[in-house]
Amino acid sequence: MTTFIEYMVAALILLGALFALIGSIGLVKLPDFFRRLHGPTKATTLGVGGMILGSVLFFTAVERTFQFQEFLVSLFLFITAPASAYIIAKAALHLKVQYDAEYIESEAAAKEEQQDQNLS
Repeated sequence: MTTFIEYMVAALILLGALFALIGSIGLVKLPDFFRRLHGPTKATTLGVGGMILGSVLFFTAVERTFQFQEFLVSLFLFITAPASAYIIAKAALHLKVQYDAEYIESEAAAKEEQQDQNLS
């Protein structure tokens, strides 16, 4: 296996791990349910996809055959994650899960203040 492929595998795994970490932090830190939903469905999905792509590249280079199983895993991941996020969001809307109104009001106030400063 060449050095270039090793660097590519390492970069993909590190990038995937970084996205997974950012998605996990978003899940914990964001203020309300609907914002928290974006962490695992967007960044973490991209992170796991990057790690799977690094794994595909590594095992393809080592075994000299395309790893079709890992391709199917990533395809399944990229199909099911948005669908499950949609279903969870629809259920939350049906159950009338509340937004964090205080956070939304503070964002709106900050935007108004910034617009007032820009006009001055």
